[in-house]
Amino acid sequence: MTPASHLALGMVLTATAGLVDAVGFIELGGYFTSFMSGNTTQGGAALVDGSWPIVLLTASLIVLFFIGSVLGNLLAISTPRWGPAAVSFAVLLGVALTLALALCGLPASQAMLVLAATAGAQNAILPMRGAVRLGATFVTGTLYMAGEDLALALRGAAPKLRWLQHLAIWFGLFGGAALGALLHRIVGIHTLFLAVAIYTAFALTHLWAGSRSAT
Repeated sequence: MTPASHLALGMVLTATAGLVDAVGFIELGGYFTSFMSGNTTQGGAALVDGSWPIVLLTASLIVLFFIGSVLGNLLAISTPRWGPAAVSFAVLLGVALTLALALCGLPASQAMLVLAATAGAQNAILPMRGAVRLGATFVTGTLYMAGEDLALALRGAAPKLRWLQHLAIWFGLFGGAALGALLHRIVGIHTLFLAVAIYTAFALTHLWAGSRSAT
């Protein structure tokens, strides 16, 4: 079982990812900054149709997500003490840069690309605790693991309630996406200011934790 405190942090971070992805989805007109399975399917269909702008957009999102995941993990493993803080600040910078570019009038097809790299990096902020993946920007595997753990629990081979922890992470992404879509209706791209505030809190918390471990 994942400790409740870590699960709560994971839910907040995953909800923030859902909020950011909802904003990107709306701004891009139906493409994702963190759900690469969807972009891959759309890109493959567009390739057959000869819709080259869509192929280029989805390919760019996928490549940048991959690059972000590499950079995020490099930062995370650079040092046990400061790695989480470094990744958190990188994600914060990515969201803030996206917001700045959008407010400066850059087209969404360009400004939102930064969010894809940011989403890739975010997955390295929190390591797994127990069997639950925390703070991820995608939950297909999480939903599958909920079903797997429920099946194991019915056979007495896993903790009875662990499957609910996976569902809690899924619910975090769902709730964050719904909140992001709602806020986007009201304040548009300014919704990302909320994400900036949350990532700032995570970055400062990790920085504080790193400084405490140094003493």
